[in-house]
Amino acid sequence: MTDETDPKRVTLDGQLVKHWDREAARLDDLAGRAMFKWIARGYARKADRARALAEAARARETARGRGPEPA
Repeated sequence: MTDETDPKRVTLDGQLVKHWDREAARLDDLAGRAMFKWIARGYARKADRARALAEAARARETARGRGPEPA
């Protein structure tokens, strides 16, 4: 089975890359504004996890033969 898709069509992995990148940025912002360090560390851990999930989706997009989308 081939996985050829219309290049203009955004795949689920493409959507996930955008979602997890936005979520990591949001969590980084929350970590920067947190009043207590233990809360900031929790947000930072979640942001790291979101970046890892975005990278995994990005790798699947690359394996599919789709490059990074223009911003």
